[in-house]
Amino acid sequence: MPNFSEKPTIIFDMDGTLLDLAYDDFIWNELLPIRYAEQHGCTLEQSQQTLFSFYQQHNHTLKWYSSRFWTSQVGVDVLAMQIEQKAKVAKRVGCTELLQYLKENGYPIWLATNADAAGLQFKLEETGIAQYFDVIVSSETIGHAKEFIEFWQILQQTHTFDPENCYFIDDTEKVLNGAEQFGIQQLYSILQPSTGKAPRETCKYPMLSALTDLIPILEAQASQQDKEQKKYA
Repeated sequence: MPNFSEKPTIIFDMDGTLLDLAYDDFIWNELLPIRYAEQHGCTLEQSQQTLFSFYQQHNHTLKWYSSRFWTSQVGVDVLAMQIEQKAKVAKRVGCTELLQYLKENGYPIWLATNADAAGLQFKLEETGIAQYFDVIVSSETIGHAKEFIEFWQILQQTHTFDPENCYFIDDTEKVLNGAEQFGIQQLYSILQPSTGKAPRETCKYPMLSALTDLIPILEAQASQQDKEQKKYA
């Protein structure tokens, strides 16, 4: 008989999902090019071209998410720069409301982010959202980025969960592809990860406009489970 009493595990990405990606866009696309140009005595255009080449080379790799790696590559203390601008870190609309709802209704809530451990720590301190999570994991500690099935395999070995009774919400399609390959079936993306950019027009996965849009989805599943449970009663 199915276990109808077991609530699904809800796994969230952080940047662009729970937090506004406008902060990261500012750091990497605006501020770092300025700091790199100052450090290396080049024009802003040259700096942007150099950094864009670096970004393309390492995009979607574990190095891409490492403050230490970028500091070694560009000669700018990237972590210090991020912390300097931490006041710009902002939760997306509905973040607290959704997390509070999940907590009050007994859902296991996990945070799985590609942010390195140091970047994760200061964002958790700045936003105060750590209190809601039962499990918090950085890809740096796993040893693989979330884009790859190995991340999910190691995560499951470390923290047991059922991929068939799990929701994963992430703003990056390649990350969702990795989760799908692993076997997670309930996958959702984000319509507008950054308030500084227009909403997306297309995505392979259903997109949440507001984070709280997840609530009626979960309530519909719970209602369906109640109906199924009555069949076995």
